[in-house]
Amino acid sequence: MLAAGNRKPQYQRDSNGDVNGNVALDHEQRFGNKNAARPAGKTRNPAEGGRAKAEGKPEGQARAETAPRGEAKPKQQQVQRAKKLRLRSPSQDIKNKAQKLKEVRVDLNEIEPVRLQKALSSSGVGSRREMEEWIEAGLVLVNGKKASLGDKVGPHDKVTVKGDAIKLKWPDRLPRVIMYHKEEGEIVTRDDPEGRVTVFDRLPQAKSSRWVAIGRLDVNTSGLLLITTSGELANRMMHPSFEVEREYSVRVLGELTPEIMKEMTKGVELEDGEARFDRIFQTGGQEESANQWFNVVIKEGRNREVRRMFEHFGLTVSRLMRVRFGNIGLPPRLKRGQFYELNAAEVAAVMKWSNLTVTGGKKAGGQRRGSARKPKAARAE
Repeated sequence: MLAAGNRKPQYQRDSNGDVNGNVALDHEQRFGNKNAARPAGKTRNPAEGGRAKAEGKPEGQARAETAPRGEAKPKQQQVQRAKKLRLRSPSQDIKNKAQKLKEVRVDLNEIEPVRLQKALSSSGVGSRREMEEWIEAGLVLVNGKKASLGDKVGPHDKVTVKGDAIKLKWPDRLPRVIMYHKEEGEIVTRDDPEGRVTVFDRLPQAKSSRWVAIGRLDVNTSGLLLITTSGELANRMMHPSFEVEREYSVRVLGELTPEIMKEMTKGVELEDGEARFDRIFQTGGQEESANQWFNVVIKEGRNREVRRMFEHFGLTVSRLMRVRFGNIGLPPRLKRGQFYELNAAEVAAVMKWSNLTVTGGKKAGGQRRGSARKPKAARAE
């Protein structure tokens, strides 16, 4: 028995050359290596890691070489869920208002038909592009007939995808909105080919609908990220025609003179067109220090626009954090890696500010512009 206990575990290989994952998992559980990071949906392979070290390669590289081409790589570590920000219970008046708002429903007969791919995507079946491919391939039926691009569906239509009946979700109630303090290193996407951690891996799942990120933050940018189940709200806040303000806190390496700041507000020609800051002002840092803190406000969300603006003048952005989007600011209590879900009263205030009904319908009248006032959602914290 002692000899059997001292023997090294034997790892069998299957026809694909992969080490049996069950044996590796049994080894970890038996010898106490329970905290080892393992990819989601696949156990970590100790033997493979040892082989990589023997060959002088990083441990992750050995796993990457065995992954089939064209497929997403597995997560390189066990994903840690974001922590929910706990707040004290609101007043009874807010509770009563929130409960009434939750009970609001729109008559399905009043909902206008929408494009088929949009309805399927909003219902969590897949991405809009993927749905368009399935429609073109003849895999989608509407009321028993093969669908085509451009078809619209309403609440009373019956939709079948690959032989399965789909229960479409309609914006007949108040949507959900989450504020998340994104950390550097996370990416804002649903599927990453490189197997990196995404914000959707950390946040709670939406059971009856699909999360939509309101604007993106690149992998090296932290700060406020808004996520909602309302595609209409996301479109209102992201589309350039609505000019919703985004405010960033920027740490700059180099000397930013008043003349450069003036040029930034007038407009700078970048490779993808003219860009400018609506406002820029200094917020911290000693005058003799190499790093200075500034806040900038822009009304569009082009890729790496803030960083490229500073790079145009030979300045380096050593840290970038979004602190406000529209009328929602990043609360000081919301630490990195934490999220806070707005209550029904706060969501209704955001929908009203965006000139939408509580269920996402468009209101009559002019469009709402970005505002620098203190957000109601932030005051609630």
